Amino acid sequence: MSEQQTETAKKTVRFILTRQDSPDAQPYTEEFELEYRPNMTVNSSLMEIQRNPVNSKGERVSPVSWEANCLEEVCGACSMVINGTPRQACSTLIDELEQPIRVQPMNTFPVMRDMVVDRSRMFDALKRVKAWVPIDGTHDLGPGPRMPETDRQWRYELSKCMTCGVCLQACPNVNSRSDFIGPFAVGQVDLFNSHPTGSMNKEERTESLLEDGGLQECGNSQNCVQACPKGIPLTTAIARMNREGTKHIFRKWLSI
Repeated sequence: MSEQQTETAKKTVRFILTRQDSPDAQPYTEEFELEYRPNMTVNSSLMEIQRNPVNSKGERVSPVSWEANCLEEVCGACSMVINGTPRQACSTLIDELEQPIRVQPMNTFPVMRDMVVDRSRMFDALKRVKAWVPIDGTHDLGPGPRMPETDRQWRYELSKCMTCGVCLQACPNVNSRSDFIGPFAVGQVDLFNSHPTGSMNKEERTESLLEDGGLQECGNSQNCVQACPKGIPLTTAIARMNREGTKHIFRKWLSI
């Protein structure tokens, strides 16, 4: 074995996990230490801890719980707070993190167990803003309407949202004192309102953003656009919907 291989074999990675046994239980921290391997991610490290749940004290504990699916930053399931930053565990390389690596659940959401959180509020928000195109699917409607390439590119950026919850965790306006539905929902309204077919319900969606917890709750901190793992231009979408909301209010006022 070469000197470099020997050095790698001796290297370890230290984790401090914030754990919680049930929704009503108190959170606590637990330390784990793993042997370092090149190209380790936080997700692969959690898998190793789950296979052999022995903490730094040598005590066998309950396996760590978290959500994961695609392992390639597409599904958004493995969102958690890593060294103070909300991000995806599957794409977070150990080599890029300072040790000890602190892993916590996204406390913007109710914690169910360890890193597993209840993201129901996100899906409720999508229902509120009607983030879909209501069509009759009982017969073939033929090809959809043509779109200018610039519009298609903009909609593609917004369509990358994977409902991961990172933007809500990063946003200071999403808290117990605010009903803000979050940046992702505003982006989805812009996505469907800018669709040639979806625009038929444009006024209804825009109206939903003017209700309690809507656009007026955004403080323009721009944390969302910096934290979004897909690089979605959320602040641009919010600005666009603020403009559309203002036009919507004037149209309502003039039609009285």
